[in-house]
Amino acid sequence: MKRVVVTGIGAITPIGNTVAAYLEGLQKGVSGANLITQFDATQFKTRFACEVKDFNPEEHLDRREVRRIDRFTQFAMVTAAEALKDSGLDLEAIDKDRVGVIWASGIGGLATLEKEIEDHVLGSGVPKHNPFLIPKMIQDIAAGMISIQYGFRGINYATVSACASSSHSLMNAFDYIRLNKANIVVTGGSEATITKTAIGGFNSMKALSERNDDFKTASRPYDKDRDGFVLGEGAGTIILEEYEHAKKRGARIYCEIVGAAATADAYHITAPHPEGFGVINVMNLAMEDAGMKPEDIDYINTHGTSTPLGDVAELKAIEKVFGSHSSGINISSTKSMTGHLLGAAGAIEAIACILAIHHNFAPPTINHFTDDPEIDPKLNLTFNEAQQRKVKAALSNTFGFGGHNASIIFRQV
Repeated sequence: MKRVVVTGIGAITPIGNTVAAYLEGLQKGVSGANLITQFDATQFKTRFACEVKDFNPEEHLDRREVRRIDRFTQFAMVTAAEALKDSGLDLEAIDKDRVGVIWASGIGGLATLEKEIEDHVLGSGVPKHNPFLIPKMIQDIAAGMISIQYGFRGINYATVSACASSSHSLMNAFDYIRLNKANIVVTGGSEATITKTAIGGFNSMKALSERNDDFKTASRPYDKDRDGFVLGEGAGTIILEEYEHAKKRGARIYCEIVGAAATADAYHITAPHPEGFGVINVMNLAMEDAGMKPEDIDYINTHGTSTPLGDVAELKAIEKVFGSHSSGINISSTKSMTGHLLGAAGAIEAIACILAIHHNFAPPTINHFTDDPEIDPKLNLTFNEAQQRKVKAALSNTFGFGGHNASIIFRQV
């Protein structure tokens, strides 16, 4: 099978609107949490989130186009442009029939749908809906828009698996290239669901932190007093390219993607399996796919959402898979900084792994104050400060409601 490498990345996150700014945020351990500005949240149990800051889509996109696409697609378009520029690809010279786009969003244009319902169902009741309502709302539109923008005529579709969505998009892109069905795939995910519906819905299931008096430190994976996740938004784009294709054009290569796997818990719609069977299996299968052993992994970017059950379950699974090597791995949850980007989480966390390999550091798990007695103290959870170390290989975990599990492994070339 063909080898697959990363030749370009783009990011918009709550801690930086470019890859360079995101990297700086990861290295400094910045919190992206703040009070919600996109709507009046004073009546909600949770009044804060990790919003993207100082984002003006008209600085990047045509004004008319901005009105026709939801915020999640705006994020996708802007990060795709950054990643393609970063890749150094000559878009006039490549075979566009061999360039695909596989994009993810867990929810898609929720803000668009919410506004239309408020305006024309709960409001006037007059059915004068925006003619762009449906294309703005559907999850696959970001993949289509990127394809249209650049004329990429290869494989094109969306993946939807809740919080594992963009890991699955990356995994599918990896498979298409290594099976020689594409030379290049633009892949990743975007989400923009800091809305009344999302905050209210997650509040009702008691999934969100309600630490309104200390929102900057509310996302605290592995801390004894964690009380739920913090909702985030943004996007990450990764340019995957067949190794020989990249080498022939003299591309700068960040790293290689060497293994990926997907499993199901087959247990519960939201809770993790108490024995962690699906998570154990997915990490083992990813390493088997990569031809690697537990001692080959230097860094794990965990799903680590800051929920009482999920955090402990994932760490116990890591200990079962990695055994005595567990204490030698840097482990961290970058959601402590960015919040939880739902369907885009896998994309920006994969980029965190890519940057960890490229810059030889382990991003931190910030906001740690009190040790959890249920967590093995021998584990290096990279608390509060980034750690410099050689990262030859990194594993990224993402898990979604419905029991969807995904693990991806990146390795230095």
